[in-house]
This record gives sequence, C-alpha cells and structure tokens, in this order.
Amino acid sequence: MNLYGHKVNQLARNFTKKLNEKISPLGLYSSQWGIALYLYEKKQCTQIELCQYLGVEAPTITRTLTRMEEMGLVIRNEGKDKRERLIKLTEKAYEMFSKWHEAAQSLEIEAINNINEDELEIFNNVLAKMMKNLE
Repeated sequence: MNLYGHKVNQLARNFTKKLNEKISPLGLYSSQWGIALYLYEKKQCTQIELCQYLGVEAPTITRTLTRMEEMGLVIRNEGKDKRERLIKLTEKAYEMFSKWHEAAQSLEIEAINNINEDELEIFNNVLAKMMKNLE
C-alpha cells in the first residue's frame, strides 16, 4: 500500500522540524520563513496573496504577520482600499535574510544528499503533477 500523500506529509513535517532547529536560533520559525521568502522575492504583496501561496487561512496568516510585525520584520500598509493590506519586509528582515537563507539552504543540501540530478528532476516533476492534480 503506497500512501503517497502520507509520505509527503511525513517528509514535510520532518523538514519543518529540522528547519525550525536551524532557523529558530536566528529568531525565525518555518511558518515565518515561508512568508519572508515570498516577500523577499515579490518585494510586497497582499495578505490574500500570502494565503493563496502558503495554502493557509487568513486568521493564521494574520497571527503570523502580527508576530512578525512585533518582531520588526514586516510592515503592513493600507492598499487600494481600507480592507486591503500590503505587506513588505523591513530593513531588519533584509539584513537577516542571508542568514535565514543560508540555514534553509544547508537543510536543502542535507535533504538531497546522495540524490542525483536526474532523480531530483523526476521528483520535481512528480510533485508538480501531484499539485496540479489537487488544484
């Protein structure tokens, strides 16, 4: 019996646990890392975009953003109307980003140890197809 979803979920849980071990000493947690990474790449976005990208409900993102705002890592500004909030990283977050990225990258390297390029390409293709199937 191959429970692929269960295996992917177990991998994600293990990855999250290990990522937290690496980045929490740097003042960040995996849920915050996903937001920081997205904002670093996009420069700014709406809360709705973050919810869609991370696949989580608005209250969860709101709580995480509030914590990140209190830590001085994000700024939330009004968007086109009062309901829309534009989020971006602060200077403090940009200064820390390379350390966070380095920690996350070291885990990526550890995770793909002894896996060759062809296997990784197949893995990425399979993940992409599974994601598409579930949309």
